[in-house]
Amino acid sequence: MVEIRLHGRGGQGTVVAAKILAAATAKEGKYVQAFPEYGVERRGAPVKAFIRIDDGIIYIKSKIYEPDHLVILEPALIGVIDMTYGLKEGGWIVVNSNKNPEEMKFDGNFKIATVPATKIALKHHLGSQSSPIVNTAILGGVVKILGLCKLETLTETVKELVPIKEDENVAATLEAFELTKGGE
Repeated sequence: MVEIRLHGRGGQGTVVAAKILAAATAKEGKYVQAFPEYGVERRGAPVKAFIRIDDGIIYIKSKIYEPDHLVILEPALIGVIDMTYGLKEGGWIVVNSNKNPEEMKFDGNFKIATVPATKIALKHHLGSQSSPIVNTAILGGVVKILGLCKLETLTETVKELVPIKEDENVAATLEAFELTKGGE
């Protein structure tokens, strides 16, 4: 089983990102769970979402306390919230950042990948200048690094589950896949 925890802010598409990734892996025959954990439930507040992916039925019904990997949609939360709590040693941290992976500092033995998701979202006019929606861009990087499903399956799922700007969201996913650094 693969367990992933996503960290972001309300309005960035964290919960939708979990749903898209779960749906894409389910299309390829996996069993999945995707669910959110809200705080004060308002735009800009920290949000967590969780994904479980397995080859068999998933019986666990709790939130994920010891994820295999992390996805960070909002880099400003790094250092404000202890995001690496419970992360298994050697797990991937996929971060929305223009930096190179070696510039990112986390305490622990983790592998780091960076995705310029905000830059990509702004380029494709996803959200607003002050509040870009980075979910489809970050997923391109997640699939490149973790290989959870085929890129084609992910883009098909983005087309199905994202209600507006279908072409722009697919373009952001594809561009992020190409620009993600780490795992080389």
